[in-house]
Amino acid sequence: MKLFYSNSVCSLAVRIIIHELGITCDYVSVNLKAKQTETGKDFLAINPKGAVPVLQLKNNEILTENAVILQFLADTHKRIDLLPPIGDIKRYRTLEWLNFVSTDLHRYCAPLFWSRLSNHDKQNIFAPILKNKLNVVEKLLSQNIYMMGDTFSIADSYLFVILIWLAKLNMGMSEWPNLLRYFKLMKQRFSVKQALEEEALVALDFNA
Repeated sequence: MKLFYSNSVCSLAVRIIIHELGITCDYVSVNLKAKQTETGKDFLAINPKGAVPVLQLKNNEILTENAVILQFLADTHKRIDLLPPIGDIKRYRTLEWLNFVSTDLHRYCAPLFWSRLSNHDKQNIFAPILKNKLNVVEKLLSQNIYMMGDTFSIADSYLFVILIWLAKLNMGMSEWPNLLRYFKLMKQRFSVKQALEEEALVALDFNA
């Protein structure tokens, strides 16, 4: 199995789950601007969408889209703690939150890194919407240790990536104490530690 990734982007969530499963995987870095792998291959020939993560299976099948890859890994390794089985309402609650992270939080956080956007647009359009979305998760985590209660799930791996981005943006977390508590808890998890070390992100944290 091979994961095509870029440093500190959403493919980090897949790397976390790979370590959570304890499975062997090769990693290939991708330059998303040049659309080229570290070995010089045309990345668009691998994924015409031009985005990571991409998971290449042992039979050379290519799987794309973060939320789908996370589900695939949990299902094929029968880790019902990471994603409950089909028919269990907890499965759909997990996917509900996973989709919220991928379609709401990701959508409004990523533009804050775009150089083509003015600071005015970032602070007056995207940041307020993002803060409202964070309020939703803050309320959830006021009642839960992880997103799904006491159990770490695939949704947590993706939410942690969003928090890594917020740390890179030097966003103050005084409005979201439960998210900050959650971030510190996640950084102590073995799979997260491994992933952060491999992408040289261990030192990344929120300012006091």
